[in-house]
Amino acid sequence: MSDFERMIGLDGPIAEQPPQHRLRYYGSRLDAWWGQLMSTAERRRLWRWGLPIAITLLAAFLRLWNLGHPRTLVFDETFYVKDAWSLWNLGYSSNWPENANAAFAAGDPSTYLLTGSYVVHPPLGKWLIGLGMAIVGPGDPVGWRIATAVFGILAVVLLFLIAKKLFDSTLLGGIAALLMAVDGNAIVMSRVALLDNFLMVFVLLAFGAILLDREWTARRLAAWVFQQEKAGRDLLWGPVFWWRPWLIGAGIALGLASAVKWNGLYFLAFFAIYSLVSDVLARRRAGIEFWTMTIPLQGAASFLLTVPLAVAVHMSTWASWFTTTGGYDRTWAEAPGNAATGILSWLPLPLQSWLHYQQAVYAYHVGEVRPHGYQANPLTWLFMVRPTSMFYESAELGQNGCTVDLCGSSITGLANPLIWFAATAALGLLVYRVVRLRDWRAGLILTAVAAGYLPWLMYLNRTVFQFYTIAFEPFLLLGLTYALGTILGQRDDHPDRRVSGLRTVGIYLGLVLLVSIYFWPLWTGMQIDYQYLRSHWWLPTWR
Repeated sequence: MSDFERMIGLDGPIAEQPPQHRLRYYGSRLDAWWGQLMSTAERRRLWRWGLPIAITLLAAFLRLWNLGHPRTLVFDETFYVKDAWSLWNLGYSSNWPENANAAFAAGDPSTYLLTGSYVVHPPLGKWLIGLGMAIVGPGDPVGWRIATAVFGILAVVLLFLIAKKLFDSTLLGGIAALLMAVDGNAIVMSRVALLDNFLMVFVLLAFGAILLDREWTARRLAAWVFQQEKAGRDLLWGPVFWWRPWLIGAGIALGLASAVKWNGLYFLAFFAIYSLVSDVLARRRAGIEFWTMTIPLQGAASFLLTVPLAVAVHMSTWASWFTTTGGYDRTWAEAPGNAATGILSWLPLPLQSWLHYQQAVYAYHVGEVRPHGYQANPLTWLFMVRPTSMFYESAELGQNGCTVDLCGSSITGLANPLIWFAATAALGLLVYRVVRLRDWRAGLILTAVAAGYLPWLMYLNRTVFQFYTIAFEPFLLLGLTYALGTILGQRDDHPDRRVSGLRTVGIYLGLVLLVSIYFWPLWTGMQIDYQYLRSHWWLPTWR
């Protein structure tokens, strides 16, 4: 039984233990009280369902309350919302006249032009924003943002399910989900119509699929080894599993992630490497003699199960660009002298045009160095040095209900400092657990963090922003949950150790909630006293 399986998951049938054995499961009176409280199957079922439902409702309130404020396009909504609406109507993103923002905010979304716009991200995120606008209405700011809000709520649910599975604990699943529900970066990115929330959810789905695939293949490898030994055969070569439904699911999810933003491909690469390394180590532990052959054999099969499917899913989101002619660069290859004449000449002209378009997009992504007041070097992300201000509006006495000399309304992509800095510190524990204890859970979490973070270190001169971290924030929170679970300890720990762990985690979570309440106005654009607003700038760079 692993440490986490014996941790305070409060899932096990404690009350079913014989009385003479129960004391060894209780490290404190609180554990004993909880064991009595969970003494029936109905109560345990209520706990397992009630906790995630309550946290999900909290997350929904924090993301949906007053979602239509402000009634203006904020930050990069000026690109994505308008791109989404023209994409929804034309099949491609088009240009807009100069006064489009004011007209859009006033309820007139019909001023788009017919010429294709140079868009530097794949279309899926805009399709999702457009879907929300089609349902709610393009003239309502709620319509602009409802899709990102729904995905933000879904992320909390997914994180609960993943953490519960990873740690075998309803409590730790609830802690991870609660941290996501009340964190400022997650809240802000669920209340503005940007693309990164969609990327994060698809990556989270892929992570969950990789987690389930690991268990799925372990069971089938164990069954294969049993059959080989039963038949008296030597374990020379490991099996090649061609049917891995969860790995296929991960490929689909990562194809969708890359169809939102191209950096979803980094997650595909890192998760593929993790899956292959996991397969190799599993066969080595099973006693297979030529376990290194897993790399060319199962590696090739896993590649074919994921990468072609991910590419196909990604390309399917461009269908309307191919089936119309107005998209940016759509007919580039049809112009004299542009069509390929060498090895690529056999490609259909629309595909040649698409490839040319993607070359331009890549050049933009690696070459975007125009300065921005809120750009944040990736080396500073884990320390939250420069959060992104999405919106700011000031008001003087008597304006917009301001009752003091000066008021301010701000939407700032600022994470809860107690969550963010603790999650950054928890990475050290994960590294230790991987190196010292070979803990696969820590390794899987670190792989996901690395996939979301390390590739950006190749572009330190590029103009990037702190809110990009939302793509890997769920995994930072899983790492923090791992650390909090370690502090909680096990049910059979010494009472003093157990009480200390419970008290420490309880106080920490209480402070997290208080800090989230304190920063709530900065995450939702509430108008407050400017002096009170300034008190939230704990670092000069947070202004």
